[in-house]
Amino acid sequence: MLNFLTSTVGKKYLMGASALVWVGFVFAHMAGNLLMFVSPDAYNAYGHALTSGMIIYVAETGLILALLTHVFLGIQLTLQNRAARPQRYAAAGSRSKGAVFASRTMAIHGTIILIFLVSHLITFKFGTYYETTVNGVVMRDLYRLLVEIFAQPVYVIWYVISLVLLGFHLSHGVGSMFQSFGLLHPTYQPVIRKLSWTYAIVVVAGFLAQPIVVFFIANEGR
Repeated sequence: MLNFLTSTVGKKYLMGASALVWVGFVFAHMAGNLLMFVSPDAYNAYGHALTSGMIIYVAETGLILALLTHVFLGIQLTLQNRAARPQRYAAAGSRSKGAVFASRTMAIHGTIILIFLVSHLITFKFGTYYETTVNGVVMRDLYRLLVEIFAQPVYVIWYVISLVLLGFHLSHGVGSMFQSFGLLHPTYQPVIRKLSWTYAIVVVAGFLAQPIVVFFIANEGR
């Protein structure tokens, strides 16, 4: 088992599994964020439900382990691919220019996304603590913090750039996930490529709805 996991094929399976964890989390997180358009109370209650039990520690541990695995193996496999440059170029010739660009820049925007993730956690998870009461329960007012942060043009610009790069990362990463599991049959490549881009666009659009709407409303009339 250990020999398999340390082999190139095993590393690709682990890379795909770690990506699958984050693909699911990113979509769920995006969907949860949209509750801000329902009401501040709905958004705060959602945040409170996620963080008020022990499950948050289990989830965070799993996400951190998946992220570290993904980053570490991503670096290893990238170095291996560069060492096998002839094969890499031969494979690239059968793909679209957009897919080749996303593939060749995965390490670059992956690094920027990692920096964004850390700054995002510092800003929101460990940011200013406001309190509010929803249905008689005292909880953190994440909605107030969100409006406060997304009223700042510099942070919104950084957020938009990071999310666009995330879109490129996901558009290639979801397809690569199928490949890691040995499921990227040539017959299904066009469908999987469209699925990857659809997923990436939906996720990015969902995340960007927050800062764009909040920014324009907060700065309306200034």
